[in-house]
Amino acid sequence: MSNFEQTRYFTVELTQAAMPARVTLVGAGPGDPELLTVKAARAIGAARIVLYDHLVSMAVLELVPPGADLVYVGKESAHHTLPQDAIIELMLRLARSGRPVLRLKGGDPYIFGRGGEEAQALAEAGVPFDVIPGISAAQGAAACAGIPLTHRDHAASVLWVTGHLRAGAAAALDLDWPALVRPRQTLVVYMGVGSLALLSAQLIHHGLAADTPAALVERATLPEQRTLVGTLQSLPALAQQHAVRSPALILIGTVVSLHELLRPGAVGAPTFLDTTQTAVARSSAVLAASA
Repeated sequence: MSNFEQTRYFTVELTQAAMPARVTLVGAGPGDPELLTVKAARAIGAARIVLYDHLVSMAVLELVPPGADLVYVGKESAHHTLPQDAIIELMLRLARSGRPVLRLKGGDPYIFGRGGEEAQALAEAGVPFDVIPGISAAQGAAACAGIPLTHRDHAASVLWVTGHLRAGAAAALDLDWPALVRPRQTLVVYMGVGSLALLSAQLIHHGLAADTPAALVERATLPEQRTLVGTLQSLPALAQQHAVRSPALILIGTVVSLHELLRPGAVGAPTFLDTTQTAVARSSAVLAASA
């Protein structure tokens, strides 16, 4: 297997083929290779060239055949191996040369993975493509942390947003705040570790109770998974205290109060709980009300 961690080292003579080859956008799931769909596992096992993102776990990459080329095109905060336009251009060049491409993305390609942009570019260029969905990071984190995304006593809807800070002179979150603070819903925030303090302050400012249960799930579904549980107000300090790093997902809502009861005992490292009286009282009250 050839592994090109820096895309600039991946050079190949590409000649125009009579017909472009197929590009397959594959959801690699939240990390645990056993959570791949059967269809995704088959596609990975047959791949000849794989363009993969930062959030694809090493355990999933080990399923790529030994003779295939692995090309890293991942994006991390403030560090992009290739800009998005260049990734799309590379896919198009490879497909037009007659080389089938497997585009491997963490979670699901169409959920904060820019899979829609890539599929649109392929369609507009006349390149055939398939999309294989994957278990999303939110689904993996919720199940492995024992936090239902919906529950009749707590949340009738789920809202998924990105906490990525908008570029510019002043850091800002461009979000629909009134929609985020509606009652009886679960709020899931992707890419929000770096903006957690700002996110918490803005949600409280727009009317969400400071003692709303909240959790951070770091490296969900992997052996090193950690779950931190507190309140909307206390979670930023808890994240700093335990040095949480991406990838981590933020879950906010009264469903989080079910974590201690429902969390699988065999998954990941211990939970780090906020032991303030406010958090304990809030969780106890919610559990009592739902009993």
